[in-house]
Amino acid sequence: MADTDALYESILKGRPKPAQEATQNLVNAGMAPDVIIHDHMIRAMEEIGRRFEQAQAFVPELLMAAAAMKKCLEILKPLMKKDNSAQMGCIVVGTVRGDMHDIGKNLVASMLEGCGFEIVNLGTDVSAEKFAAAVKEHKADIVGLSALLTTTMPYMKEIIETLKTEGLRDQVKVMIGGAPVTEEFAQSIGADGYSANANAAVTLARSLVRKSA
Repeated sequence: MADTDALYESILKGRPKPAQEATQNLVNAGMAPDVIIHDHMIRAMEEIGRRFEQAQAFVPELLMAAAAMKKCLEILKPLMKKDNSAQMGCIVVGTVRGDMHDIGKNLVASMLEGCGFEIVNLGTDVSAEKFAAAVKEHKADIVGLSALLTTTMPYMKEIIETLKTEGLRDQVKVMIGGAPVTEEFAQSIGADGYSANANAAVTLARSLVRKSA
């Protein structure tokens, strides 16, 4: 039997090449993509996320683990297309118009992708129209909006209103985040949820997908 612990430890330690080798060994041994992802890869990402929340790991370790996870997904993605059970949903993410900050947004995107979501990263300074177009094109389950500036936060509401105008709001959940963003603000603009960090974003995204299922 292929060594599942090797995969777990390689992702946890942010070692892409050993992680890829372990993934390929599991595939060769006949393990299903959904089992590899949910039982071993996501378990490693959840552990690094837990350590991050408890200040036992820091952003570099989180990014290294996410990078290792992405390398593993390069092997599994062709198989995942044949096995929809391995995919948790599609999330369109972006930093809203007027805001060029993307470190936090990219970290969240990496964690979400590492935990089995398909990610469409629109980058920074993204207009409401571009978010709506991406939701249509990719049939997204969730839109993730990020803002670091208090001056750009109000644009999140404009994006939600555009989704309503385009007839998309009922089919997509909206989650928001960023240093100045709060749960109260999320409620005030009609978002479906708010996360304070990357690990919380994964938990929230899973919850929102389950609610819409």
